[in-house]
Amino acid sequence: MEFTFTYLQLFYLNLKLAFPLLAFAIMLIVLLGRIVGFRESWGHYDSIYWAFITATTVGYGDIRPLRSVSKALSVLIALVGMIFTGLLVALAINAATHAINNQDQFAALRNCIEAIK
Repeated sequence: MEFTFTYLQLFYLNLKLAFPLLAFAIMLIVLLGRIVGFRESWGHYDSIYWAFITATTVGYGDIRPLRSVSKALSVLIALVGMIFTGLLVALAINAATHAINNQDQFAALRNCIEAIK
């Protein structure tokens, strides 16, 4: 349980440090989605929904752009989404690596204390 709490604390700190970059990516996805939605005459919520479905590379296909510029912007949205997802994965791996290292250090310290007794 100690590892889990350490991991969650480190992941939270990583998210806090990377928040400006994550927020920029989210705002870019929303902005590009709204631009595509405007060009395609979609509603506000439909364009944001479509942008995040595209950014996460799920792509249900229920809403899709028909104009060439909109299609090019959808590729850009997908690339930003992959960067966003990659950043989240990197933050999670970084937190896990440091939590494991802390766990190993605590275990080594316990072994030293037990050896002294």
